[in-house]
Amino acid sequence: MLKLSCNATDKLQSFSSHSHQSNPVHRIHSFSVSCSQIRKPGLTPLRAAVSADQESVIRAEQGLDTLAGRLRLGSLTEDGLSYKEKFIVRSHEVQSNKTATVQTIANLLQEVGCNQFQSVGFSTDGFATTPTMRKLNLIWVTSRMHIEIYKYPAWGDVVEIETWCQSEGRIGTRRDWILKDLANGEVTGRATSKWVMMNQDTRRLQKVSDDIRDEHLIFGPKEPRLAFPEEENNRSLKKIPKLEDPAQYSIIGLKPRRADLDMNHHVNNVTYIGWLISPILDGFLRLVPSSEHTQEIVDTDYRRECQQDDVVDSLTTSKNGSATSDTQSHNDSQFLHLLRLSGDGQEINRGTTLWRKKPSR
Repeated sequence: MLKLSCNATDKLQSFSSHSHQSNPVHRIHSFSVSCSQIRKPGLTPLRAAVSADQESVIRAEQGLDTLAGRLRLGSLTEDGLSYKEKFIVRSHEVQSNKTATVQTIANLLQEVGCNQFQSVGFSTDGFATTPTMRKLNLIWVTSRMHIEIYKYPAWGDVVEIETWCQSEGRIGTRRDWILKDLANGEVTGRATSKWVMMNQDTRRLQKVSDDIRDEHLIFGPKEPRLAFPEEENNRSLKKIPKLEDPAQYSIIGLKPRRADLDMNHHVNNVTYIGWLISPILDGFLRLVPSSEHTQEIVDTDYRRECQQDDVVDSLTTSKNGSATSDTQSHNDSQFLHLLRLSGDGQEINRGTTLWRKKPSR
Protein backbone atom coordinates (compact mmCIF):
# COMPACT_ATOMS: atom_id res chain seq x y z
CA MET A 1 0.00 0.00 0.00
CA LEU A 2 1.17 3.54 -0.79
CA LYS A 3 2.14 5.43 2.36
CA LEU A 4 2.82 9.17 2.37
CA SER A 5 4.54 11.34 4.92
CA CYS A 6 2.86 14.41 6.34
CA ASN A 7 4.98 16.81 4.30
CA ALA A 8 3.66 15.35 1.04
CA THR A 9 0.03 16.27 1.68
CA ASP A 10 0.03 19.50 -0.28
CA LYS A 11 1.15 17.67 -3.46
CA LEU A 12 -0.87 14.49 -3.34
CA GLN A 13 -4.04 16.06 -4.75
CA SER A 14 -2.31 17.48 -7.81
CA PHE A 15 -0.43 14.24 -8.47
CA SER A 16 -3.62 12.17 -8.24
CA SER A 17 -5.64 14.36 -10.58
CA HIS A 18 -2.74 14.62 -13.05
CA SER A 19 -2.22 10.89 -13.29
CA HIS A 20 -5.95 10.24 -13.77
CA GLN A 21 -6.89 12.82 -16.37
CA SER A 22 -6.43 10.40 -19.26
CA ASN A 23 -9.10 8.07 -17.88
CA PRO A 24 -12.53 9.59 -17.02
CA VAL A 25 -13.33 6.69 -14.71
CA HIS A 26 -10.53 7.79 -12.40
CA ARG A 27 -11.73 11.37 -11.99
CA ILE A 28 -14.22 10.49 -9.29
CA HIS A 29 -11.44 9.02 -7.16
CA SER A 30 -9.41 12.13 -6.34
CA PHE A 31 -8.47 12.37 -2.68
CA SER A 32 -6.45 14.31 -0.15
CA VAL A 33 -4.68 13.35 3.05
CA SER A 34 -4.39 15.64 6.05
CA CYS A 35 -1.88 15.40 8.87
CA SER A 36 -4.67 14.75 11.35
CA GLN A 37 -5.80 11.76 9.30
CA ILE A 38 -2.28 10.38 9.15
CA ARG A 39 -1.95 10.53 12.91
CA LYS A 40 -4.95 8.27 13.59
CA PRO A 41 -3.58 5.41 15.66
CA GLY A 42 -3.34 2.03 14.01
CA LEU A 43 -3.95 3.34 10.48
CA THR A 44 -1.52 3.79 7.63
CA PRO A 45 -1.79 7.20 5.90
CA LEU A 46 -3.99 6.15 2.99
CA ARG A 47 -6.15 3.74 4.99
CA ALA A 48 -6.99 6.71 7.19
CA ALA A 49 -8.19 8.74 4.22
CA VAL A 50 -9.59 6.58 1.42
CA SER A 51 -12.49 4.24 0.95
CA ALA A 52 -12.20 0.65 -0.16
CA ASP A 53 -13.19 1.71 -3.68
CA GLN A 54 -10.53 4.38 -3.78
CA GLU A 55 -7.97 1.98 -2.36
CA SER A 56 -8.60 -0.45 -5.21
CA VAL A 57 -7.71 2.32 -7.66
CA ILE A 58 -4.48 3.01 -5.76
CA ARG A 59 -3.60 -0.69 -5.76
CA ALA A 60 -4.14 -0.82 -9.53
CA GLU A 61 -1.87 2.21 -10.04
CA GLN A 62 0.83 0.63 -7.93
CA GLY A 63 0.72 -2.54 -9.97
CA LEU A 64 -0.38 -4.55 -6.93
CA ASP A 65 -3.35 -5.95 -8.82
CA THR A 66 -1.11 -7.41 -11.53
CA LEU A 67 0.43 -10.84 -11.25
CA ALA A 68 3.93 -9.34 -11.26
CA GLY A 69 2.96 -6.85 -8.57
CA ARG A 70 1.60 -9.57 -6.30
CA LEU A 71 4.64 -11.82 -6.76
CA ARG A 72 7.27 -9.10 -6.42
CA LEU A 73 9.05 -9.29 -3.04
CA GLY A 74 9.16 -5.54 -2.54
CA SER A 75 7.19 -2.67 -1.04
CA LEU A 76 7.44 0.90 0.14
CA THR A 77 8.76 1.36 3.64
CA GLU A 78 6.43 2.49 6.43
CA ASP A 79 7.00 6.20 5.83
CA GLY A 80 6.63 5.76 2.05
CA LEU A 81 9.92 7.53 1.37
CA SER A 82 12.03 4.55 0.35
CA TYR A 83 11.51 1.10 -1.10
CA LYS A 84 12.84 -2.34 -0.16
CA GLU A 85 12.91 -5.50 -2.25
CA LYS A 86 14.34 -8.98 -1.79
CA PHE A 87 16.14 -10.89 -4.53
CA ILE A 88 17.33 -14.50 -4.69
CA VAL A 89 20.69 -14.80 -6.47
CA ARG A 90 20.18 -17.17 -9.39
CA SER A 91 22.63 -19.54 -11.05
CA HIS A 92 23.12 -17.44 -14.21
CA GLU A 93 23.99 -14.38 -12.08
CA VAL A 94 27.13 -15.87 -10.53
CA GLN A 95 30.63 -16.55 -11.81
CA SER A 96 32.84 -19.61 -11.49
CA ASN A 97 33.36 -19.07 -7.74
CA LYS A 98 29.55 -19.08 -7.24
CA THR A 99 29.39 -15.42 -6.18
CA ALA A 100 27.49 -12.68 -7.99
CA THR A 101 29.26 -10.46 -10.50
CA VAL A 102 29.38 -6.68 -10.21
CA GLN A 103 27.12 -6.55 -13.27
CA THR A 104 24.56 -8.64 -11.37
CA ILE A 105 24.65 -6.13 -8.53
CA ALA A 106 24.32 -3.17 -10.92
CA ASN A 107 21.35 -4.81 -12.65
CA LEU A 108 19.62 -5.37 -9.29
CA LEU A 109 20.18 -1.72 -8.36
CA GLN A 110 18.56 -0.63 -11.61
CA GLU A 111 15.68 -3.05 -11.12
CA VAL A 112 14.81 -1.98 -7.59
CA GLY A 113 14.99 1.69 -8.59
CA CYS A 114 12.47 1.13 -11.37
CA ASN A 115 10.25 -0.95 -9.10
CA GLN A 116 10.04 1.84 -6.54
CA PHE A 117 8.44 4.13 -9.10
CA GLN A 118 6.25 1.36 -10.44
CA SER A 119 4.94 0.92 -6.90
CA VAL A 120 3.66 4.51 -6.87
CA GLY A 121 2.13 4.38 -10.36
CA PHE A 122 5.06 5.65 -12.47
CA SER A 123 7.28 3.89 -14.99
CA THR A 124 4.53 2.16 -16.94
CA ASP A 125 6.49 2.36 -20.19
CA GLY A 126 10.02 3.38 -19.28
CA PHE A 127 12.72 3.58 -16.63
CA ALA A 128 11.08 5.44 -13.71
CA THR A 129 9.43 8.04 -15.93
CA THR A 130 6.74 10.30 -14.46
CA PRO A 131 3.52 11.29 -16.29
CA THR A 132 4.99 14.68 -17.27
CA MET A 133 8.18 13.05 -18.53
CA ARG A 134 6.21 10.66 -20.73
CA LYS A 135 4.14 13.55 -22.08
CA LEU A 136 7.32 15.46 -23.02
CA ASN A 137 9.16 12.35 -24.23
CA LEU A 138 11.89 12.66 -21.58
CA ILE A 139 13.99 9.85 -20.11
CA TRP A 140 16.46 9.46 -17.23
CA VAL A 141 20.11 8.73 -18.05
CA THR A 142 22.93 7.94 -15.63
CA SER A 143 25.67 10.54 -15.23
CA ARG A 144 27.59 9.00 -12.31
CA MET A 145 27.51 5.62 -10.55
CA HIS A 146 29.50 4.58 -7.49
CA ILE A 147 29.19 1.05 -6.09
CA GLU A 148 30.99 -0.46 -3.12
CA ILE A 149 30.58 -4.15 -2.35
CA TYR A 150 31.90 -5.42 0.99
CA LYS A 151 30.73 -9.00 0.46
CA TYR A 152 29.35 -10.50 -2.72
CA PRO A 153 26.26 -12.69 -2.34
CA ALA A 154 26.54 -16.30 -3.41
CA TRP A 155 24.21 -18.50 -5.45
CA GLY A 156 20.98 -18.98 -3.48
CA ASP A 157 21.59 -16.07 -1.08
CA VAL A 158 18.78 -13.58 -0.52
CA VAL A 159 19.71 -9.92 -0.85
CA GLU A 160 17.53 -7.10 0.45
CA ILE A 161 18.04 -3.75 -1.28
CA GLU A 162 16.67 -0.44 -0.03
CA THR A 163 16.59 2.55 -2.36
CA TRP A 164 15.41 6.16 -2.34
CA CYS A 165 15.70 9.23 -4.57
CA GLN A 166 16.48 12.86 -3.73
CA SER A 167 17.16 16.16 -5.40
CA GLU A 168 20.66 16.81 -6.78
CA GLY A 169 21.00 20.48 -7.69
CA ARG A 170 18.83 21.96 -10.43
CA ILE A 171 19.81 19.70 -13.31
CA GLY A 172 19.36 16.22 -11.91
CA THR A 173 18.45 13.83 -9.14
CA ARG A 174 20.32 11.23 -7.13
CA ARG A 175 19.48 7.71 -6.10
CA ASP A 176 21.07 5.77 -3.24
CA TRP A 177 21.01 2.09 -2.27
CA ILE A 178 21.91 -0.05 0.74
CA LEU A 179 22.34 -3.82 0.28
CA LYS A 180 21.92 -6.32 3.12
CA ASP A 181 22.22 -10.05 3.57
CA LEU A 182 18.68 -10.98 4.55
CA ALA A 183 19.88 -13.96 6.58
CA ASN A 184 21.75 -11.87 9.15
CA GLY A 185 20.99 -8.21 8.37
CA GLU A 186 24.64 -7.46 7.56
CA VAL A 187 25.22 -4.50 5.24
CA THR A 188 27.04 -6.00 2.26
CA GLY A 189 27.18 -2.99 -0.05
CA ARG A 190 26.24 0.61 -0.72
CA ALA A 191 25.80 2.66 -3.88
CA THR A 192 24.95 6.15 -5.00
CA SER A 193 24.23 7.66 -8.41
CA LYS A 194 23.36 10.86 -10.23
CA TRP A 195 20.81 11.08 -13.03
CA VAL A 196 19.93 13.71 -15.60
CA MET A 197 17.10 14.00 -18.11
CA MET A 198 17.43 13.57 -21.85
CA ASN A 199 14.96 14.33 -24.62
CA GLN A 200 14.40 11.01 -26.38
CA ASP A 201 13.90 12.70 -29.76
CA THR A 202 16.78 15.20 -29.80
CA ARG A 203 19.08 13.14 -27.51
CA ARG A 204 19.97 16.39 -25.72
CA LEU A 205 20.11 16.84 -21.95
CA GLN A 206 17.33 18.87 -20.40
CA LYS A 207 16.94 20.62 -17.06
CA VAL A 208 14.64 18.94 -14.55
CA SER A 209 11.54 21.16 -14.35
CA ASP A 210 9.76 21.96 -11.10
CA ASP A 211 6.73 19.94 -12.26
CA ILE A 212 8.80 16.80 -12.74
CA ARG A 213 10.76 17.42 -9.55
CA ASP A 214 7.52 17.74 -7.58
CA GLU A 215 6.07 14.59 -9.13
CA HIS A 216 8.74 12.19 -7.96
CA LEU A 217 10.43 13.85 -5.00
CA ILE A 218 7.32 13.59 -2.82
CA PHE A 219 8.29 9.91 -2.63
CA GLY A 220 11.80 10.61 -1.31
CA PRO A 221 13.33 11.89 1.94
CA LYS A 222 12.86 15.61 2.59
CA GLU A 223 16.14 15.86 4.48
CA PRO A 224 19.36 14.58 2.87
CA ARG A 225 19.85 10.87 3.44
CA LEU A 226 23.10 9.39 2.16
CA ALA A 227 23.99 5.74 1.58
CA PHE A 228 27.55 6.66 2.57
CA PRO A 229 27.21 8.46 5.94
CA GLU A 230 30.49 10.39 5.51
CA GLU A 231 30.15 11.15 1.84
CA GLU A 232 32.64 14.03 1.87
CA ASN A 233 35.36 11.47 2.60
CA ASN A 234 34.04 8.99 0.08
CA ARG A 235 35.38 8.28 -3.40
CA SER A 236 31.97 8.96 -4.95
CA LEU A 237 32.55 12.74 -4.95
CA LYS A 238 36.08 12.65 -6.31
CA LYS A 239 36.74 13.71 -9.88
CA ILE A 240 37.84 10.82 -12.08
CA PRO A 241 40.94 11.74 -14.12
CA LYS A 242 41.07 10.87 -17.80
CA LEU A 243 43.32 7.99 -18.77
CA GLU A 244 45.92 9.04 -21.31
CA ASP A 245 47.71 6.82 -23.80
CA PRO A 246 49.48 4.50 -23.64
CA ALA A 247 47.33 2.12 -21.58
CA GLN A 248 48.71 -0.99 -19.89
CA TYR A 249 45.77 -3.12 -20.96
CA SER A 250 43.26 -2.64 -23.75
CA ILE A 251 40.55 -4.34 -25.73
CA ILE A 252 39.93 -2.78 -29.13
CA GLY A 253 36.80 -2.99 -31.24
CA LEU A 254 34.02 -3.83 -28.79
CA LYS A 255 30.66 -3.91 -30.58
CA PRO A 256 27.29 -3.60 -28.81
CA ARG A 257 24.98 -6.58 -29.11
CA ARG A 258 21.26 -6.11 -29.51
CA ALA A 259 20.91 -7.45 -25.97
CA ASP A 260 23.08 -4.55 -24.71
CA LEU A 261 20.43 -1.99 -25.74
CA ASP A 262 17.75 -1.02 -23.24
CA MET A 263 14.29 0.56 -23.48
CA ASN A 264 15.88 3.97 -24.03
CA HIS A 265 17.39 2.68 -27.30
CA HIS A 266 21.02 3.00 -26.29
CA VAL A 267 23.62 0.80 -24.59
CA ASN A 268 22.61 0.24 -20.96
CA ASN A 269 24.84 1.63 -18.22
CA VAL A 270 25.48 -1.88 -16.83
CA THR A 271 27.06 -2.92 -20.14
CA TYR A 272 29.55 -0.07 -19.74
CA ILE A 273 30.68 -1.54 -16.43
CA GLY A 274 31.36 -4.88 -18.11
CA TRP A 275 33.33 -3.17 -20.88
CA LEU A 276 35.35 -1.13 -18.37
CA ILE A 277 36.59 -4.16 -16.45
CA SER A 278 37.17 -6.42 -19.48
CA PRO A 279 40.88 -5.51 -19.77
CA ILE A 280 41.30 -6.34 -16.07
CA LEU A 281 39.78 -9.78 -16.55
CA ASP A 282 41.93 -10.46 -19.62
CA GLY A 283 45.10 -8.83 -18.30
CA PHE A 284 45.79 -8.32 -14.60
CA LEU A 285 43.74 -11.25 -13.30
CA ARG A 286 45.46 -13.62 -15.70
CA LEU A 287 48.79 -12.71 -14.15
CA VAL A 288 47.54 -12.50 -10.54
CA PRO A 289 45.14 -15.34 -9.60
CA SER A 290 41.55 -14.06 -9.72
CA SER A 291 40.68 -16.33 -6.81
CA GLU A 292 42.85 -14.08 -4.60
CA HIS A 293 41.17 -10.79 -5.52
CA THR A 294 37.67 -9.38 -5.46
CA GLN A 295 36.34 -6.18 -6.99
CA GLU A 296 35.23 -3.95 -4.13
CA ILE A 297 34.65 -0.53 -5.72
CA VAL A 298 33.54 0.61 -9.16
CA ASP A 299 33.13 4.32 -9.90
CA THR A 300 31.99 5.42 -13.36
CA ASP A 301 31.41 8.79 -14.99
CA TYR A 302 29.18 8.64 -18.07
CA ARG A 303 30.09 11.20 -20.77
CA ARG A 304 27.98 10.29 -23.79
CA GLU A 305 25.57 7.61 -24.88
CA CYS A 306 26.59 4.71 -27.06
CA GLN A 307 24.47 3.42 -29.95
CA GLN A 308 24.24 0.00 -31.55
CA ASP A 309 26.46 0.86 -34.53
CA ASP A 310 29.28 2.33 -32.42
CA VAL A 311 32.62 0.53 -32.02
CA VAL A 312 34.31 0.99 -28.65
CA ASP A 313 37.83 0.68 -27.23
CA SER A 314 38.35 -0.14 -23.55
CA LEU A 315 41.62 1.06 -21.96
CA THR A 316 42.96 0.35 -18.47
CA THR A 317 46.05 1.42 -16.52
CA SER A 318 47.13 0.73 -12.95
CA LYS A 319 46.91 3.75 -10.63
CA ASN A 320 49.61 2.54 -8.23
CA GLY A 321 52.54 1.27 -10.23
CA SER A 322 52.98 -1.90 -12.21
CA ALA A 323 49.91 -4.08 -11.98
CA THR A 324 52.08 -7.16 -11.59
CA SER A 325 54.59 -5.85 -9.06
CA ASP A 326 54.94 -7.52 -5.68
CA THR A 327 53.53 -4.43 -3.96
CA GLN A 328 50.52 -4.27 -6.24
CA SER A 329 49.69 -7.97 -6.07
CA HIS A 330 49.79 -8.08 -2.28
CA ASN A 331 47.70 -4.97 -1.60
CA ASP A 332 44.73 -3.11 -2.98
CA SER A 333 44.94 -2.81 -6.74
CA GLN A 334 43.49 0.37 -8.23
CA PHE A 335 42.89 0.96 -11.91
CA LEU A 336 41.90 3.84 -14.15
CA HIS A 337 39.57 3.07 -17.07
CA LEU A 338 38.44 4.74 -20.28
CA LEU A 339 35.87 3.85 -22.93
CA ARG A 340 36.12 5.74 -26.21
CA LEU A 341 34.86 5.45 -29.77
CA SER A 342 37.31 3.56 -31.97
CA GLY A 343 36.94 5.95 -34.88
CA ASP A 344 37.33 9.51 -33.59
CA GLY A 345 38.34 8.80 -30.01
CA GLN A 346 35.35 10.55 -28.42
CA GLU A 347 35.13 9.75 -24.73
CA ILE A 348 32.15 7.62 -23.67
CA ASN A 349 32.94 6.76 -20.08
CA ARG A 350 35.76 7.03 -17.57
CA GLY A 351 36.02 5.09 -14.35
CA THR A 352 38.08 3.68 -11.51
CA THR A 353 38.01 0.28 -9.83
CA LEU A 354 39.57 -1.13 -6.69
CA TRP A 355 40.36 -4.83 -6.39
CA ARG A 356 41.16 -6.10 -2.91
CA LYS A 357 43.18 -9.15 -2.00
CA LYS A 358 41.01 -11.62 -0.15
CA PRO A 359 42.09 -12.35 3.42
CA SER A 360 43.83 -15.68 3.87
CA ARG A 361 41.84 -18.34 5.70
